[in-house]
Amino acid sequence: MSGTVHVERVGRHILMAELDNPPRNTLQAGMVARLSEAVSEAEDDPDIRVLVISGRGPAFCAGADLRDKRDANEGRESPQPDLGGLFRKLEKTPLPVIGLINGACAGGGLELALQFDIRLASAEAKFICAGVNMGLVASAYRLPRLIGVAAAKAMLLTGSPFGAEAALRFNLVTEVHPPGELRAAGLAMAARIASRAPLSVEATKRIADQAFDLPTEEGLRAQTDEARILSRSADHKAAVAAFLNKTDPVFTRG
Repeated sequence: MSGTVHVERVGRHILMAELDNPPRNTLQAGMVARLSEAVSEAEDDPDIRVLVISGRGPAFCAGADLRDKRDANEGRESPQPDLGGLFRKLEKTPLPVIGLINGACAGGGLELALQFDIRLASAEAKFICAGVNMGLVASAYRLPRLIGVAAAKAMLLTGSPFGAEAALRFNLVTEVHPPGELRAAGLAMAARIASRAPLSVEATKRIADQAFDLPTEEGLRAQTDEARILSRSADHKAAVAAFLNKTDPVFTRG
């Protein structure tokens, strides 16, 4: 049975994609293509403001299917997933991406999770930097930038599983929830983000993504430039009016 990605709209402003390839939700070529398409669909729809990605069943994702790779190495036809292309697409999307890590998150699955802006985990989640376990290298660039070199090396060099509480301590995830409450918590966070001014959210993400790469003066100038543009937007005017009138703002991406 081939895997699939279930894509559904949740309310008006949230698009949710769930990986489904039991038992470990390994990523087949068609699944990677569908997930990439879902990102494009979200970007092309002006009403979508947040993308949520999770896995179905007891696992989040174990990366590429090693059986497919073995078949390809032995000359049998087996389309290989373009994981690099998917990762770059997620990294560059202007939309906020929330990952719900519902179970085992290993190898390429961890690399996938590192592309998300925010990660929430089930209390049963496990995180494994499997590169050294498989004679490869993976996550060694992005993970240290996200959680710091010392914590990253503990994960990267041992290849040991780390639980949700350790991931929370390392700041790899933002929140940990009981398994049955993870989806609701993630969608509640997505709804909160979607209720904010979308142009402001996207500009804030752009600046935050550059925070460790730009010199201080250049970073502050970029933030000032974004704020100057936003100050002329209809959404800013709506926010000011709502604040003064003690009402809830209605944002139109204008």
